[in-house]
Amino acid sequence: MEANPYAAPAAVVDDAAAWDAYDLENRKTGRGKRLGAALLDLLVNLIWLLPIIWGATMAGDVKHGLKPAAPMVGVMLLGLALLIGIFVVNCILIHRSGQTIGKRALDIAIVRTDGNRVGLVRYIFLRVVPIILIGIIPVVGRLINLVDPLLIFGKERRCLHDLIADTIVVDV
Repeated sequence: MEANPYAAPAAVVDDAAAWDAYDLENRKTGRGKRLGAALLDLLVNLIWLLPIIWGATMAGDVKHGLKPAAPMVGVMLLGLALLIGIFVVNCILIHRSGQTIGKRALDIAIVRTDGNRVGLVRYIFLRVVPIILIGIIPVVGRLINLVDPLLIFGKERRCLHDLIADTIVVDV
């Protein structure tokens, strides 16, 4: 019998199964990968921070009239443009896949404890802002900034910001 080129495909396509609680527990990222992603994000942030620091050091010479202001302004604007670019890229990545640049490089992602996607609003207002706000309190802030990353050594392997935002970090 001859094959019909206009026939529907015969392949069986199954829907992707949702993550269950046991699968998420097995897919939790190790502490080393999370540290590596945090260090990569730190290096990425140095890309915009270094021009701003360089421009700030040039400001002293400009103030005393030893150098013109144009190079300082240019370097500071470059740092600001890089800051905005990296911020926008990270926001897009977090919104789409729950990843920052460092997490994407190491194939890990942030998800809710039920396996759903972490939205950008949840990431910012429940994962980042509370730690920053508590961190600026004089004595308590130093303690929280110490406790937050140290909680990763607990049984659940979740930092304080994960517990507040109801998130976990998993391998993708």
